[in-house]
Parts: sequence; structure tokens; C-alpha cells
Amino acid sequence: MAAYNKRGYKPKTSKEKEAVEETDSATAEVFTTLDEGAGKTEAWVEKNQKIILYVVIAIAVIAALSWVYTEFVHAPKADEALEESTQANFFYDQAINATGEEQDSLFNLALDGGEGKYGLLKIADEYSGTDAGNIANYQIGMAYLNLGGVNYQKAIDFLTSYDGDGSIMEAYANAGIGDALVQVGQEKDAVSYYNKAADIVPNEFTTPKYLLKAAQASLNTGDNSTAIKNLERIEEEFPEAQEAQTAQVLLGQAQAASN
Repeated sequence: MAAYNKRGYKPKTSKEKEAVEETDSATAEVFTTLDEGAGKTEAWVEKNQKIILYVVIAIAVIAALSWVYTEFVHAPKADEALEESTQANFFYDQAINATGEEQDSLFNLALDGGEGKYGLLKIADEYSGTDAGNIANYQIGMAYLNLGGVNYQKAIDFLTSYDGDGSIMEAYANAGIGDALVQVGQEKDAVSYYNKAADIVPNEFTTPKYLLKAAQASLNTGDNSTAIKNLERIEEEFPEAQEAQTAQVLLGQAQAASN
């Protein structure tokens, strides 16, 4: 720092005096600019104080309404949804562990309701936006997938509506969409859902299973390169998986077909 910038310094030469005067002038100009800026801000605030007040009030009202909705509408609705879904969940769980006509019957009870309680379809509709309503979308989709026949498109629609938020259930939902697409002859579209299911929560059980499904669907559509990519991944990353042996056989077939 130059000596003439120090506090209390008195310039000795005309050149130093000029430098001090320039510095003082620049400093004064900065403060003048700041004062002018502050003055303009104060003037703007004064001119628009009613608008500012309205905005502040609006923000406060929105925050208050949001709190009221959460406390007195959403929370009670969520509790009611959980209570109402108990019977439907019971039917659904029973159906998962049943077979044949008994399974179909239980899935239909889960969907339509019984014992004076809502079914999953009603829960998904009446309690949309709650956790119970969201899970109902998943359960409905899986129920329709298991019922098969004309229900595959319904399965796709409800499983697509389910928000798994990156959980293993989201992986199941995407795989379910893939299964339904295969059943309606859209195997090419199914591949992306199987691949997504494989990578949502990578693990040694579901990942190789879904990679194999993706490979099989790819082979059926003649997309050998995609099939090879998924089969090689099983071979490299999951050599101990139950699907590894089948993957090895299919890999040889896919490589031979691509040559």
C-alpha cells in the first residue's frame, strides 16, 4: 500500500497531494453512488409499499392455508385411508399366497371390497394423494397383472400411476409393467421397463432376474446387441445368481446369431 494511503499521512509533494485528492474523490464518488442507490431503493419501497404489503400478506395466507390443510384435511384423510384399507389389504395378502380360482376370487375381493369396507379401486380413487391411495395403485396393478386376460392394460395403467420414490417396490412395479407389455405383445417396449427395474435398487436377487427378462424380450424382438449387453452384465456382475447359467446359454446363442 502506498504511504499516502495510511491514516494521518500528510502529502509532502504535489504529486502525492494529487494522488490523495484522487483517492478521496473516488471514495466520495463511491459513497455518493451508494447513497443514491439507497435513496432509489427507499423511494421504490415507499412507492410500492401497498404492493409489498399485499405480497407479504399473500405469502402468510398461503402458508397458513397450507398448514390448515395439512393438519385438518390431509392428515385425517390419510388416517382414514389407512383404516379403510385394512380389509382390502387383508384380501390382497391372502391372494398373494393363494393359487388358482381361490387367488382370483381374493384378488377380486381386494379390488372391489368386502365386509363392508372399500376395495382397492375405491381407496385409490377416494384417497388419492395419501400413502394408502398410492400403495393401492401398486396393489391394483399387481392384482390385474395376476388376473391376466383383458386386465393387462389396466395393470399397466395403475402401475404407471404408482410412485415408488426409488424403493424396491418401484422396481417391482416397473418389472410388472414389463410383464404386462410382454403379455400384450409389446416386448420391445418391455425391455426398457425391465432395465429400469434392474437398476432402481441394484442387488443380487432382483437385478439379474430383471436383466434376464430384458435379454429374453430383446432376443424375441431380434435385438441381439441389447440382449448380449444384459447377459454379459449378469455373467460379469452376478456369476453366482440363479439366472447366471441360463444367461450363459442365451449369451452363446445371441453371440452366434449376431455373427
